[in-house]
Amino acid sequence: MSYLLDANVFMSAKNLHYGLDFCPAFWDWLAHKGNTGAVLSIDKVADEIEAGQDELSDWARNHGQALFQRTPPTLATQFIQVSAWATGQQYTPAAINTFLQAADFYLLAHSLASNHVVVTHEVPSNSLARIKIPNVCVGLGVRFMTPYQMLRIERARFVLGAHA
Repeated sequence: MSYLLDANVFMSAKNLHYGLDFCPAFWDWLAHKGNTGAVLSIDKVADEIEAGQDELSDWARNHGQALFQRTPPTLATQFIQVSAWATGQQYTPAAINTFLQAADFYLLAHSLASNHVVVTHEVPSNSLARIKIPNVCVGLGVRFMTPYQMLRIERARFVLGAHA
């Protein structure tokens, strides 16, 4: 099983539970899992992170090379699937337009192409004003979970060493 991480996984980790300054083990784990291909993200997520111009963008640039995959031109079929699903729902034109230009659109196409599990903090919503990743996942039969579920399944452990 491989996991495909949404931008909010990185940003929430940095801002909340796994700050780069006090929980480096989380970031080391991500880099290690990225090198093995078990945890991935995409270039469009890297672009969102880079726009922050902070310690997270520095980390992604220095340690995330294996994590962030380029979007290949071979995803045309998956882009059509995701687009057709989004436009076939009752979302507002603004919601559809925003979604089709966002990293989430690309993330879901990647997931469909390679059968990745999407990892996000987003939760399903009945709002027609914004397309949420879990709604698309349900609609397209893509598996999704929270970062905490992924960490538990992968049995990640961030244990203090003798120098704590």
